[in-house]
Amino acid sequence: MDLHFGDSKPTDDERAAVEALLGPPESSWEGAARDEMRVADLRWARGGRAARDRRDLLLPGLHAINDRIGWISDGALDYLCRRLTVPPAEAYGVATFYAMFSVKPRPATVLHVCTDLACAAAGAADLCAGIESRLGPGSGVHVERSPCLGLCERAPAALAVKAGDPVRTAVSAPATVHEAVLAASAPDSAREEPSAQLAVPQASAPEEKLILLRRIGVVDPSSLDDYRAHGGYTALRRAFELGPAGVIREVTDSGLVGRGGAAFPTGRKWQATASQPDHPHYLVCNADESEPGTFKDRVLMEGDPYALVESMTIAAYATGAHRGFLYLRGEYPRALRRLEHAITQARARGFLGDDILGQGYAFDIEIRRGAGAYICGEETALFNSIEGYRGEPRAKPPFPVEKGLFGKPTVENNVETLVNVLPILTMGAPAYAAIGTERSTGPKLFCVSGSVERPGVYELPFGATLGELLTKAGVRDGLRAVLLGGAAGGFVRPDELDIPLTFEGTREAGTTLGSGVVMAFDDTVPLPRLLLRIAEFFRDESCGQCVPCRVGTVRQEEALHRIAERTGAAAADDIALLREVGRAMRDASICGLGQTAWNAVESAIDRLGAYE
Repeated sequence: MDLHFGDSKPTDDERAAVEALLGPPESSWEGAARDEMRVADLRWARGGRAARDRRDLLLPGLHAINDRIGWISDGALDYLCRRLTVPPAEAYGVATFYAMFSVKPRPATVLHVCTDLACAAAGAADLCAGIESRLGPGSGVHVERSPCLGLCERAPAALAVKAGDPVRTAVSAPATVHEAVLAASAPDSAREEPSAQLAVPQASAPEEKLILLRRIGVVDPSSLDDYRAHGGYTALRRAFELGPAGVIREVTDSGLVGRGGAAFPTGRKWQATASQPDHPHYLVCNADESEPGTFKDRVLMEGDPYALVESMTIAAYATGAHRGFLYLRGEYPRALRRLEHAITQARARGFLGDDILGQGYAFDIEIRRGAGAYICGEETALFNSIEGYRGEPRAKPPFPVEKGLFGKPTVENNVETLVNVLPILTMGAPAYAAIGTERSTGPKLFCVSGSVERPGVYELPFGATLGELLTKAGVRDGLRAVLLGGAAGGFVRPDELDIPLTFEGTREAGTTLGSGVVMAFDDTVPLPRLLLRIAEFFRDESCGQCVPCRVGTVRQEEALHRIAERTGAAAADDIALLREVGRAMRDASICGLGQTAWNAVESAIDRLGAYE
């Protein structure tokens, strides 16, 4: 390992930020002052394996500095590298990988204004222009045009982050120029966020029999006692009665598949991890829902955080894991606070820790914050991120169930998938499997936004049609197109609303269900501009590791820019080029980002006639 530290020194605040996470340095090798009491430090170095084993604290350390100062200086980065024995060049590569970090000086306050699909349709461009005009130069606020903030039901949205001890945040959604500026200048005075219940239109309809969302707006998300009074921890007690093999059998018999888009059978994944002889086993909850248009996991975490803690505990028990990581989007400050509180309370009351419910089973959860990287939603990129490396996907095989986090067997599920385990155990696998269709069982959460009267998270059994969902949401007149699956999904026409919302139904219709994104666009939304935004998103979010995606996403955006300015044969040539580039990305990219980057554009050309 080659370490080259520069001459830059950390400020007192930067040093304090690192030491709040890692504790004071034990030797001059780690950055302590060299004095007569540390003469031995000149003769031998401590660290080695113990220091390398702390590499996974690199991302939390970068967060600590960025939260306290607002950016990461050379001196701060060098000091963090000394403490963790990480080569500065590698740490610089990690710090520059994430959009929420900056290695260049910037104001302590950053205002992230979403310019992605739902917010773009709701006037994000005018909002940005108004904010920049109001603030002006020298305001002490850095305005950042941001990809989706996961607040699509309240578009347009803005998130203010003011560095300090402690860091302060404020959300403005739906944002106006005045409220966004107020959130940035005085986060503590900003308007309080509305309850998570407002993101669930069905919560106010007593005739709706909800399963996954039934506690949203009913239970105090800060109260463990209230959660238990409404059925909380019944599923965990049932899991202890069944034993690990019995839990996996119930999950398998229920037909539950992953809700993140891949639709892999959850029971098979759990069984494959549990059967691995190598130990320890790890559990990772993927709460980095960065797909534009997706916000269901945020609503679950904000409105029912103990349900996620309980379901993670069950998954870990079934797969033989004693340590779990919850990888949470950096853009979700309220979800972070709710989950930190829930984990602390669960640990204090014996629902996490060395002896859960007196059953002799030990398990605990650690939250790791992402920092703005869509690619980290891919499971192996997420593992690299937790381990302190750039969030780039790994080649498969080996698969995570064999060699995942820290090279050990790992089960990874997203929030919605895990929360489905609770009703499976409380109502039984046969009753759960009776919901939905034969091949798509159980309830499904859909994130509806765009040109509808009641945007939000909707819970429907698999098999309901797209038209039924949009009727519930109050689709507006003049519907032009519906985007299923987010930026990585595909468009459908207004005359295709009878598509059944199942994995098999959307496949047969030539589109995808994805993670459950349903974005409606009326005829006031310029479709070419929407496609350009999707192309810009994939260009920005490509990790750059593989050539097909790194080059293809750039060429796709360039071609769409040219098509917007051309007609006739010239445009036809660029459309042909788009198809060639799209096929190359789909066939040769390492991960799902490149493989799906062409989907939405292709569907808009073929199904909607976007450039005719």
